Amino acid sequence: MVAKPVAFMLAELGVTKSHSRPHVSKDNPFSEADFRTLKYRPEFLDRFGSFTHAAQHCETFFAWYNLEHRHSGIGLHTPFDVHHVRAATVRAQRQVVLDTAYAAHPERFVRRPPVPPALPDTLWIDKPTLEPRTTQRFPKKSSSESLTGAVRKAPEQHVGTGSTHSFGTLTGGQL
Repeated sequence: MVAKPVAFMLAELGVTKSHSRPHVSKDNPFSEADFRTLKYRPEFLDRFGSFTHAAQHCETFFAWYNLEHRHSGIGLHTPFDVHHVRAATVRAQRQVVLDTAYAAHPERFVRRPPVPPALPDTLWIDKPTLEPRTTQRFPKKSSSESLTGAVRKAPEQHVGTGSTHSFGTLTGGQL
């Protein structure tokens, strides 16, 4: 990154430079998680001998990450299996193996017969909201609202717990 600007390096690699998606502040943690996975692999070096060496390492890493690494968030499947709609078939094959193991040694499974992790119904980086976005950043107050705002925080003490929680209440008695 010292030899040339990052934008030129990305263009040379065929990567389209982009910025965070509008109104989305959660992109960075996903990228940081990816970098952490990359950097904490045992084969990751402190320094690479050359740019070609680093590119070869990344090719090997991304092949492992997409084709072999089982992700807990997607039912211990690989991204390849999920992307190519093979996850349900793989899960059914796992269930056959688990049923065979249970039939051979039921004493090893004390609570119930084993079941592979469930597949999530949907996967989201940012789940869309059901409400349409407002075009105004701060909605106008109606004349019936007080100058202190529409929501007033009222602390409520729970007897015996020693904890205080704030619950929002609307002025005017409407919810």
